[in-house]
Amino acid sequence: MNPQSQGLMRAITGPLILITVGVLFCIDRFAGISFGQTWPVLLIVIGLLRLLGGRRPARLRDASYYTPPYTPPAPPPPPGPGERR
Repeated sequence: MNPQSQGLMRAITGPLILITVGVLFCIDRFAGISFGQTWPVLLIVIGLLRLLGGRRPARLRDASYYTPPYTPPAPPPPPGPGERR
């Protein structure tokens, strides 16, 4: 899975879970089937999203993803005796 599709899966995971919960509550409210009977659908949706999302890269183990922290350059050494800057 390329980085673009992984980003897309991360972007749609939250909204899809919220939509699923909303649909389950609507079924509870209007169809007369209680949420206690339909909550496994939420687990199925989460599982499918995990399957479709694939394995996320281990960023710290892969050098192509690692960006070292910024360290400012060291200041120049002080001038020795008799030297001018």
